[in-house]
Amino acid sequence: MGEMGMGSGTMTLSGATYRAVVYDLAMSMIYHGFNKIVFVTHHGSNSKVVDEILRKIRYETGCFICWYKTPTERNYSIVGNILEGPPEETPGWHAGELETSTVWAWDETLIDMDKAKKDRTHAPAYMGEKFSKKDGSGDVTFMGSENIWVPMEHHEYSDTATIGNPFKGSKEKGEKYFQASGKALAAFLKEVKKFDIDIPDEARLYKNRA
Repeated sequence: MGEMGMGSGTMTLSGATYRAVVYDLAMSMIYHGFNKIVFVTHHGSNSKVVDEILRKIRYETGCFICWYKTPTERNYSIVGNILEGPPEETPGWHAGELETSTVWAWDETLIDMDKAKKDRTHAPAYMGEKFSKKDGSGDVTFMGSENIWVPMEHHEYSDTATIGNPFKGSKEKGEKYFQASGKALAAFLKEVKKFDIDIPDEARLYKNRA
């Protein structure tokens, strides 16, 4: 997310609003007969705020519900053989090897490599030299241990917004990524279909339905 007043960035929902949307969608589907629900996201930060509501849906209804994040960032082992960058280049992060490749494959008119920059993350400047940061997660390293979670804006830990090496990206890698990640998701859904899940009729009633 850019700094205030820059005129660009993302539209953001509060955690409470986002959880309410997830809850309403799931409960509506359960009401109409679904007993297994898989939410799929490509954005890691969406995953930070949903555990509470997924558990609420599970405990209230018995529905199988899960949050499937496509292989990116720290969890890209499924497509790791496609990427060439070493771990220190954080190949799965923002505008790095993976993201540059997937955008290239999706719509090459969106790629302008003249503007590409290779960059790394750092702990926010106000924290001083004793702190470091290896990627775009909320973790900060102190005394060699990555055990401190700090709420941060993107511009506080990435000077260029890039986390990784876009120069290792290619359209071919992006196409391979879509094929591999699509197959992985399809295989997962195939297994989910086998789950024996029974939801009582009374649990399908959405008590807060208007």
